[in-house]
Amino acid sequence: METSDCEVSREFWDYLDRLVATSRVIVDHPRGSVDPRYTDIVYPADYGCLEGTASMDGAGIDVWVGASGDTRRVAAIICTVNLGKRDSEIKLLLGCSGEETAVILRQHNVGQQRGVLLRRP
Repeated sequence: METSDCEVSREFWDYLDRLVATSRVIVDHPRGSVDPRYTDIVYPADYGCLEGTASMDGAGIDVWVGASGDTRRVAAIICTVNLGKRDSEIKLLLGCSGEETAVILRQHNVGQQRGVLLRRP
């Protein structure tokens, strides 16, 4: 029996939700803070990671938390490629409004980094 694309997609998003539900969200760059290494970057939303997870850079999976503060459901992800760092990652968007999502996506499309947004269907 074949699995439909719709079923795979639903299962993918459910898995992301389960990962978030079983992890603690750590915010290490609060909204409005300036990045200590890249002083031209101001965080438009809370930014951090999921504790106890691993991403391509060896740190936790990155998360953006919007003003609603809803950290239970993944609304979208941004897939990034950074030529300067020579890596690729995903960023989970939790509780981000449409406006916050647009600002965050723009931030991942400057310099040597490019990102694409995948919204949850």
